[in-house]
Amino acid sequence: MRTVMRSMKIAWIFAYYRLDTFFDQPVLPWYLRALLWLLPWRYVLPIRRPQAERLRLALEALGPVFIKFGQMLSTRRDLLPDDLAEELARLQDRVPPFAGARARQIIERELGRPVDQVFARFEVDPMASASVAQVHAATLHDGREVVVKVIRPGIARVIRGDVALLYVLARLVQALWVEGRRLRPVEVVAEYEQTIFDELDLRKEAANGSQLRRNFDQSGILYVPEVYWDYTRQQVLVMERIHGIPVADVAQLRAQGTDMKALAERGVEIFFTQVFRDSFFHADMHPGNIFVSRNNPSDPQYIAVDFGIIGSLNAEDQSYLARNILAFFKRDYRQVAQLHIDSGWVPRDTNVHAFETAIRSVCEPIFEKPLKDISFGMVLLGLFQTARRFNMEVQPQLVLLQKTLLNIEGLGRQLYPELDLWQTAKPFLENWMQERMGVKAVYQNMKQQAPEWLEKLPHLPQMVYDSLEQLKLHSESDARVQQRLLQQQQRQQRRQRRYLLAGAVLLAAAVVLARPEWQQAVADLPWYALASAGLGGLLVWRA
Repeated sequence: MRTVMRSMKIAWIFAYYRLDTFFDQPVLPWYLRALLWLLPWRYVLPIRRPQAERLRLALEALGPVFIKFGQMLSTRRDLLPDDLAEELARLQDRVPPFAGARARQIIERELGRPVDQVFARFEVDPMASASVAQVHAATLHDGREVVVKVIRPGIARVIRGDVALLYVLARLVQALWVEGRRLRPVEVVAEYEQTIFDELDLRKEAANGSQLRRNFDQSGILYVPEVYWDYTRQQVLVMERIHGIPVADVAQLRAQGTDMKALAERGVEIFFTQVFRDSFFHADMHPGNIFVSRNNPSDPQYIAVDFGIIGSLNAEDQSYLARNILAFFKRDYRQVAQLHIDSGWVPRDTNVHAFETAIRSVCEPIFEKPLKDISFGMVLLGLFQTARRFNMEVQPQLVLLQKTLLNIEGLGRQLYPELDLWQTAKPFLENWMQERMGVKAVYQNMKQQAPEWLEKLPHLPQMVYDSLEQLKLHSESDARVQQRLLQQQQRQQRRQRRYLLAGAVLLAAAVVLARPEWQQAVADLPWYALASAGLGGLLVWRA
């Protein structure tokens, strides 16, 4: 019954916001266009807003799961038109909180003891409420201030039902919309499903936060709150409470005398440090998750929260990405094209010259602007869109990285409009490449692999012997195969000679016996002459 009611609500919202216009395409089969024209609401409900805005409002009306899906979808600028991506990016969590008493029950169930035994003070009214969880302020008995994040009750069941409906809608979009196949909505829903179900286990978020805190231990540019593991469970996360200024509150940052140039540049440094040094980056760095410490405005420090979405790159992707960016700013489009092919981001049989030409046509107009006005995020977007024309497969790790870079870049330019992202990033990339490719990097790799080599060293003679035995076996096997092939060839040649001989004898016999005088001569031969001729023919055949 719940599923039926939910489906009816979705159908009503679909009609009210006239989402049928997304499928009103001339390339659709005539019977589908006819079906769309027969929908009764087309003649009752007028279209009052642009298409992208109507989709955003519909997702808001459908509730938290669809809102979060829209937020995730807005990061897929490699798949969506710009107007649609920008409109979906406006989605915010507008979810009313659930009862504080219910939150207490969940905490007590997860921790196995009353809230009063865990916390000296617990605020029933939540500080913030999002689609999947809400946050309460509290104080431990030792006086430490904390925040308590609690998963919404019953949200897993709601998510499972709504994700199932999202799959249905995605398949309809893929089947009916002209852009559906290219946008691959079913794959997008699958990615969203993985992301949102990971967020339902707060232990994963806590582990991400602990790792990020270790990576920036004693750092002056980023502070990560401490996770209190003794009070953290699957549906409850307890973390150090921070007191900072929201990074989007530029007026308050200026009022306290914050060095805005240093703040913007440090945001870029944090991003590249996470991506290239650690290969572990906070992939949800929108303004709601970033604060600035009040301690030292002239030496500003960021504070990050909410670690549910983390991105990572392997060593090959790190290297290819750094070399791509450096090659792009050197306008070496041939290397950019070749790197895309070498990395496997586009098929191996791609025409390098055609790919290079396409990249040049996209990138050259960008360089008409000053370097400080060039958007890194838009550079990556342009490269990915061009590569998609050459059958580039969507790389999830690169999509997360692009989304994070767009967030950081937009934030940096908001804080300090004159930020020269290239001037800030170039030294970091060059130093990283030098460290990765230099003698020091080779030494570090040898040092890292030395224990494994030493462990295998005693087994080396046996390994060499086994390898030689395998080679010997392969050689003997190859020799036997060659011998069998030779014998088979000889048998075939003998068979061919016999057939030729038999054919020649039969042809000669036919010629001889066709004449009457020869027939009489053969008939006059004694029996032993005929027997000798037959035996001789048999011996020739066997030969």
